[in-house]
Amino acid sequence: MPIRRNYEQNWLPSIFNDFFDNDWMAKANATAPAINVAEDKTEYRIEVAVPGMTKDDFRLQLTKDNQLVISMEKKSETNDKDDKDKRYLRREFSYSKFQQSMILPDDVEKERISASVNDGVLTIDLPKKTAEEKEQECRMIEIK
Repeated sequence: MPIRRNYEQNWLPSIFNDFFDNDWMAKANATAPAINVAEDKTEYRIEVAVPGMTKDDFRLQLTKDNQLVISMEKKSETNDKDDKDKRYLRREFSYSKFQQSMILPDDVEKERISASVNDGVLTIDLPKKTAEEKEQECRMIEIK
């Protein structure tokens, strides 16, 4: 990916930007949840920390190019019509949005992927294909 540089700066700040700016390392997004990925003999498991979220806040999509896209959007809305006598001195709105794409390994059984939200954790189970299922994908080609 091309790196964008601002050559109008003098050289000294540019050196510090190279080391501490997001040209080399992406900045952490405050709304991005922590993600764990684990593997055992039968499956991969993705765990996403999502306190306060429900299953309705998520969308999981499996794309044609073998990517799992995890999207989350949460809005907190209030009804101002009920607050005619209130005058807000400070009011903070709550809106969170997150999207993460992951390329799935070839041995994932896509039809058996499942997901659930429990105790603030979105868990996505990605079962692995058995040795028999892997063999069925391979076939010999006759040479004529």
